[in-house]
Amino acid sequence: MAMSLKAEKRPDLRGSVTRKIRKQGYVPAVVYGNKTKSQPISVEAVDFLKTVREVGRNGLISLEVEKGTKHQVMVHDLQMDPLKGDYLHIDFFEVDMSSEIEANVPVRLTGEARGVSEGGVLSQLMYEITVRSLPADIPEEITLDVSSLTIGDSIQIRDVRGNVPVQVVNEDEETVVTVQPPATEKEEETEAAVTDNEPEVINEKEEPAEEAKEE
Repeated sequence: MAMSLKAEKRPDLRGSVTRKIRKQGYVPAVVYGNKTKSQPISVEAVDFLKTVREVGRNGLISLEVEKGTKHQVMVHDLQMDPLKGDYLHIDFFEVDMSSEIEANVPVRLTGEARGVSEGGVLSQLMYEITVRSLPADIPEEITLDVSSLTIGDSIQIRDVRGNVPVQVVNEDEETVVTVQPPATEKEEETEAAVTDNEPEVINEKEEPAEEAKEE
């Protein structure tokens, strides 16, 4: 069930007004959809944070822009201040509950890989996996157990596909996480490869200087 969030119309889009809105504890936003005309709004930052914590990044939100007028939306884009962590702008996308959509679902790793205890390095290459399903069926996250991974092992999309209840859009050969050899071994391999590829230097003999011709 979608969680409710109240919003206010934002008719004035000037930068000075936008800054004032943020100072008052609101976040500038916009709501739009395939059948919904783009409409500038604002939501309370604290209420938005509580809502996202409750429903998740891909959760459904019942956005009430006017009394009695609600939009079933998802957060399509979220801009944040990299230093302060404040919300700068939110894109709400109104979804059709009967039509499939694509969404990026965060990947969460669990367990401790065996290869790490053997000196390997766990490397996560994908932090999100793209899925396609009805809005109500989109998972909040995809959990992967890495406990059995040894050095050189990896988990690819083909290994994840059967454990996710919705369609996975990514290609089978894409690697989500892998356990790499210890850094020392990698450095030695790299140094050996560089040495093998170094061109052979041949010392050229200096030609004797020409004697000055006598006039």
